Amino acid sequence: MNRTTNPCDNQTEGPERPFAVTQDELERALRETFARRVAAPVPIAADPAALAIRRANRTVRRRALTGLALAGAATVLVTTGMAQLGDRPGHQGTPTVVLGDPRNPPASPLPTASLPTPPKGPVGAELDLIIGSWIESSGGERRELTGVGPVDRAQRLADYGGWLVTSVATAAGRTLWWVPPNGSAPQVLLAGADAIALAPDGRQVAWRDGREVLAAGLVGGQLLATTRTPAPDGAVPVGFAGDAVLVRQPGPGGFTVWRRLAGALPSTPERSVLNVYGVLPDGRVVGQVSAGTPRRPCLALLDPARGLAPLRTGCGPELGTDGRGGVSVDGRWLLVNGAGKGALLVDLGTLGSTVSARAAGPAVTDVVAWTPNGTALHVDGAGGLVRVRVERVLAGERPGAAPVDGVAPGDRPVLVRDTVS
Repeated sequence: MNRTTNPCDNQTEGPERPFAVTQDELERALRETFARRVAAPVPIAADPAALAIRRANRTVRRRALTGLALAGAATVLVTTGMAQLGDRPGHQGTPTVVLGDPRNPPASPLPTASLPTPPKGPVGAELDLIIGSWIESSGGERRELTGVGPVDRAQRLADYGGWLVTSVATAAGRTLWWVPPNGSAPQVLLAGADAIALAPDGRQVAWRDGREVLAAGLVGGQLLATTRTPAPDGAVPVGFAGDAVLVRQPGPGGFTVWRRLAGALPSTPERSVLNVYGVLPDGRVVGQVSAGTPRRPCLALLDPARGLAPLRTGCGPELGTDGRGGVSVDGRWLLVNGAGKGALLVDLGTLGSTVSARAAGPAVTDVVAWTPNGTALHVDGAGGLVRVRVERVLAGERPGAAPVDGVAPGDRPVLVRDTVS
């Protein structure tokens, strides 16, 4: 029997509600649902703060690893370089070490925890002086030679190109430093050389290493176009005549002229030459030869194009044979040691059968440096600075030594030669 549905009753064909719900109960349930959702933390897809922290940590770890790797590589390089410097038995077969890259000097001096106090007071010299570990320029500038050590020779380069500094001889040889003009730390050009000679213009350097004599051009603090030749034991370069290298042979063997483009050293030296003092503007070499009857040390002008053959010889005053002396910039004067305890001023313009010489103060114990205005400077045995002014010596003055401010007891200042163009 089919039942007829009454639209007014509560019976339908869909699911039946299990119990009755009032309006108030529905509102309360909805409010509780929203409250629970608001109270519960909702996860964020990307947390900017956490992401930044993770990136920073990764960067720190990456830089730390890179720094350790670079430190390890530097340690290996330094250790290798020290091993090469130390492994020089008898200086045989080991090339001179050329260090640094002068083309890319550091922009500023190396930092240091504390700097020594510079010498006090001006030295008042017409040329630069090295006092201890400082360069005192004639213009009043002070420059520290960090790490250079004791200095034997120094030369200022033209056009404010800095300084070339040669160390004293040690068991490891000599070192040639380039001191840049911009305040950067000194840089090593040569290390472990037996002897080093610089051209008057500062554009060439020659040195002895092992069984060879080498020479190279010097441009912008960089050695270029190195050439070499075998040399007898004891033969050392002592200077330049133009592009040719003047080489002193061992013992009483005389001198030879090495023309680098010609190849090897000449087999026959000029044995009459005892010492060389400098080069005249026309290229002739001023030297000391054994001449006269009986044989004695005399002065001579030598021809480098013919192996230093004497062109003109003059004898007269008794000369020392220590090789100390220097020629003035204009080629007119020579300051040289006599056979006694003093120096002599020689007029090279009158060099002939006799020599015109005048007493010129204390003996020369190191280099002679001439200024362009005709004053010769040198350091005497007590470390005092001697000025030999030509016009005053010709007027009868006997120069004396003046103390140099800032020189420690037992120390000696080193004169810095100017470049001769």
